[in-house]
Amino acid sequence: MDSQALRLFLSLADNLHFGKTSREQHVSPSALSRSIKQLEDELGAPLFLRDNRSVRLTREGQQFRQYAQDVMNGWQAIRQTFKQDQQVLHGELSLYCSVTASYSFLYDILSSFRQNYPRIEMKLHTGDPAKAVERVQQELEDLAIGARPDSLPADVAFQPIARSELRFIGPQSPQLLSEEQLRQPSAESWKDVPLILSEEGLARTRTDRWLKSHNIKPRIYAQVSGNEAIVSMVSLGFGIGVVPQIVLDNSPLTARIRLYDIQPPLTAYDIGLFALHRRLKDPLIAAFWNRQT
Repeated sequence: MDSQALRLFLSLADNLHFGKTSREQHVSPSALSRSIKQLEDELGAPLFLRDNRSVRLTREGQQFRQYAQDVMNGWQAIRQTFKQDQQVLHGELSLYCSVTASYSFLYDILSSFRQNYPRIEMKLHTGDPAKAVERVQQELEDLAIGARPDSLPADVAFQPIARSELRFIGPQSPQLLSEEQLRQPSAESWKDVPLILSEEGLARTRTDRWLKSHNIKPRIYAQVSGNEAIVSMVSLGFGIGVVPQIVLDNSPLTARIRLYDIQPPLTAYDIGLFALHRRLKDPLIAAFWNRQT
């Protein structure tokens, strides 16, 4: 049996008139008769009693009518389900961010996103936030979270999420900076201060700019990848570092470091989401990008 045969049967069972049914279903009377006869042959029982003046359902026809209606209802339901499934976005997105960003932002972002798009799978990579723009440009990732550079590449779109101060930090013990060094940073007073800096990125750029403004030639103890490593080395007393406040807010080592109120402070930066402009047309990327805009 096919759905067309069941539709013809149900229409005839409602109309009890071959002519009217053939017109409504856009089939010839002979085609309608053949379809009903085929059903009866397959079932091994008559479905209609018909003569020159009337058409009536048999007892078997009445039973089959309920069966046919149930089948057609199920058929329509499964078709609607498949249609809806085709309209639901599904696939995989890759997202790059630092460990700190995964603590700070991802829960709120992904929890709401997953509710709206349960069939989009997220592939998360963590690493140095300084590489966020580069990884998006190289199409190693669909999206990335990082600090907005002073000069954003023309092909990269940016959506802000939060703003964070950049802070000078040192160990609780020993005290590596005196009050004079804090009040009047200079080449002479800072010449022996060990610094632990990022290898690259916005924090490194702004720290270098600050040092240059005071004519300080830095004594770099270590250059590391990732802000969390800077906090670890500073907490052990190896030197002075510069990290975003958001890193300190999420670090288990915060109690082991001290903040230095150095003037003028480093410029705060915006943290947000990166994607290539031309890829914002991709339905999956667009869904993530527009989740809150």
